[in-house]
Parts: sequence; C-alpha cells; structure tokens
Amino acid sequence: MNVFFADEQDEPLPADDLRHIAAVVMEAEGLAPNTEVTVLAVADEQMADYNERFMSREGPTDVLAFPIEQLKPGHVPAPPVNGPPLNLGDVIVAPAYIKRQAAARQVAYDDELALMVTHGILHLLGYDHKEDTDANAMETREVQLLKMVGRTRP
Repeated sequence: MNVFFADEQDEPLPADDLRHIAAVVMEAEGLAPNTEVTVLAVADEQMADYNERFMSREGPTDVLAFPIEQLKPGHVPAPPVNGPPLNLGDVIVAPAYIKRQAAARQVAYDDELALMVTHGILHLLGYDHKEDTDANAMETREVQLLKMVGRTRP
C-alpha cells in the first residue's frame, strides 16, 4: 500500500503509526497492494478554509475526505490493466482539533486520531453515515479495523 503522508501543522504526530493504520485499512478492505492514498495533517485555520470552501461549513473539523472515484462499501474496484495504481484520494485531518475533541470526549488522543484516519479512508471507499443503517455499518467496520491495529473506537 502506498500511503503518502504530509504534515503541514505543528502538533506532534505519530506519522509511522498513521501510515500503518492507513495501510491496514486498505489491505483489510481488499485493495490491490499498489493502491494509493494521501493523508494530510493541517492546522485548524487550513482545515476551516477547506471546510468552508468544499463543504460550505464554518470552522475547522476533525477530518475531511476527498475521493477520486465513486466507490461502494465492500466492492473492491478491479485494478486497471497496465494502468496506474488506484488512487483513493485525500484524507485531511486537523490534529489540534482532534486533540481537543479527544479531551472533551475523555478518550485517548491516539485512539481518536486513528479513528479519524480510518473514518476518512472509509469515506473514500464509499462508506457514509447520513442514514442510521449506513452509520451503524460504518461504525461496526471502524471498530473491526481499529482492533486490527490495537486501537479502540472512542
């Protein structure tokens, strides 16, 4: 799995752990070994800008996902023959926001951060939480995936 990680903010991050989590999620979802994803860590100000520009919402948020393909949960796309690897898209996280959110929820920061990366990748794979049934399926999958990397879903 090809996990491209960029850190454009000041909060200390376990970059290797986040790459590992992303790779485990993609592998567990049955994606080809050369599948690509980008995880970008940004400051609250940049996240607020992305949230307003692309989601029409004010202020920062914990995670945004920008898929390249329109995928469906549980349906693994066939790798292109003699073509480039599948690129899922971008997951953007705001570690300072996630740290405050973890403190407010009284959960471990590392668990919350792992959840946001997992949650973002699942969005790239077509998971959603607009309807209760879809939200339950997404949360169940998050619990399973986080367990694989020794984390819990807060």
